[in-house]
Amino acid sequence: RPCTWSISGFLARSAVVHYDGAAIGAFLTVNPASDPNQSNPAGAAILKKIGFLPLLAVFYSYCASGPFGYEEIYSLSGPGIAILFLAFVPLFWSVPVSLAAAELNGILPLQGGFYRWVRAAFGDFWGFQAGWWNWAGTFLLNSLYGVLIVDYLANYVPALAGFWKWPVASLFLCGLAYLNVRGIQAAGWVATAMQALILVPVVWMCGAALFHWRFNPMLPLAPPGKPFGAVFGAGLALAMWNYAGFEQLSTIAGEMEGGQKTFLRALAWNSVLVTLTYLVPGTLALAALGNWSAWKTGYMVEAARQVGGPVLGALMLAASIIGTASLSNSTILCTTRLPAAMAEDGYLPRWLAKIDPRYGTPARAIAISAVVYCALARASLVQLVDIYIWTRIATTLLTLLAAFQLRRKMPDAARSFRIPGGTLGLAYIVIFPALLCAVKVYYSGEFVFRWAPWLMLSGPVMYVLLRFGFGLRPARKNMPGPSASASG
Repeated sequence: RPCTWSISGFLARSAVVHYDGAAIGAFLTVNPASDPNQSNPAGAAILKKIGFLPLLAVFYSYCASGPFGYEEIYSLSGPGIAILFLAFVPLFWSVPVSLAAAELNGILPLQGGFYRWVRAAFGDFWGFQAGWWNWAGTFLLNSLYGVLIVDYLANYVPALAGFWKWPVASLFLCGLAYLNVRGIQAAGWVATAMQALILVPVVWMCGAALFHWRFNPMLPLAPPGKPFGAVFGAGLALAMWNYAGFEQLSTIAGEMEGGQKTFLRALAWNSVLVTLTYLVPGTLALAALGNWSAWKTGYMVEAARQVGGPVLGALMLAASIIGTASLSNSTILCTTRLPAAMAEDGYLPRWLAKIDPRYGTPARAIAISAVVYCALARASLVQLVDIYIWTRIATTLLTLLAAFQLRRKMPDAARSFRIPGGTLGLAYIVIFPALLCAVKVYYSGEFVFRWAPWLMLSGPVMYVLLRFGFGLRPARKNMPGPSASASG
């Protein structure tokens, strides 16, 4: 039966958080005054939306954007173990996260997604940690994308490797930030075009590799003479990295046409496409070439050249550059909604929550993020991105635990999607990802162990500083949750 909530304050003054009144009527009892379409029609219409295809392109480009960046898994762990990881890790990592996101979005279809789910489940402190860790961690991630683009181009324009490296990287990042200011529709269709360009050489390479199949891609199972523990840990870390981030897609829930139905379709298709992207091209290329020990980051371009000739190699190089740009575009889109939502809730200064009246985007949050991206693009961030994984693990585990907690707090609330299997289903989505995360943290390098705890500590420090130093108070009326009179 529906859970009766009081959400008038949560909806009434928000231009960032937007529901369609009819969509939430199935699971919440909403007073007419609290329906944003009635009490705040201007605010209700301010967020522009995208349909299924550009939404899927954004999801896919955030999680994969082509078979690039993971190639070293074959030489580190051996082709057999690598293929097993790429085939089965999704069942214990991205699929559980997708199931949790589907159920949570079915009951709380909130702009800001997982951050607001965690807040509803565990309160102000942990809600802030989920939002802050993710936003701070992606500063490191997206700054690297700008540097990578320049590194690719420097192979053809050597001058970009010197003085011009940082200005060009900053210009690239600012250009994508401006695209996102222009709106989710522009960013979504650009992502769609990018993915179409990327998939052409990938499909070509897969077809060519089928006609040159000469080796068993599963052999050897592991690199001869290497300790199994190191082989296992390295491969698992790379597989988790490539299948991470499915909960991040929830941050634009308020900008999806069709609401939960579109979100579920996009999640399902994205899970399949990402798995095929990482599993099929590499496996077929290994079957054609058999040179697993030569594979390193970026080797997909060389593999395409050897399988299909110089033209295919050049197209795959172009695809890898476009893929990096697409990753950056989608990262900006999915992560800059977080500071805007946190500001709307009172965690951050309210001016960050302002929505651009022309484009319907959190322009100020995007601009602040772009400034930090550019500042960090001066540094070498390869090791720092390994630190980012800790923030991704933390936010993912909080999301999974939120699904468990809201089942306990709101057992009778109507859900348009429910994780199947009852208690066993909930155990599946929490236990297996937690075990994988523990293994990943255990196998972190010395540099990561030295600095990652400081990044994690920044969350509690900023919470105390903002709340007690600057007097910011999380708005109670912006807190989704059962009212005192809730019958659910």
